[in-house]
Amino acid sequence: MNVPDELLYSSDHEWIQISGNRARMGITDFAQDALGDVVYVQVPDIGVAVTHGQSFTEVESTKSVSDIYAPVSGVVVEVNTALGSDPAAVNNDPYGGGWICVIEMSDPSQTAQLIDAVSYRALTES
Repeated sequence: MNVPDELLYSSDHEWIQISGNRARMGITDFAQDALGDVVYVQVPDIGVAVTHGQSFTEVESTKSVSDIYAPVSGVVVEVNTALGSDPAAVNNDPYGGGWICVIEMSDPSQTAQLIDAVSYRALTES
């Protein structure tokens, strides 16, 4: 399982990459593997306010539909529109082309509630 060291993770299996007050996010390699083949990704609308820990979008696979939870609070400022025609990017490249959106964080201190790669590996191995 791929768990890049430079990212932060939620216990709900989302990842974020921080750049200033923005957080690019998606679902982890562990999550996409558990889902199976992703057939649809509902990307949120730009301008939507999201709340830390609350569901704000979903991913549909051949197995199930899964909620995606906001790892931080803020406003969606960018979305990965390519997922509309290529939802399998979530499976093939979850930390690259499979990203879901960018959130402009309203409270960057919330990142302290996320875990690092070492802790996330321990979470998924238990």
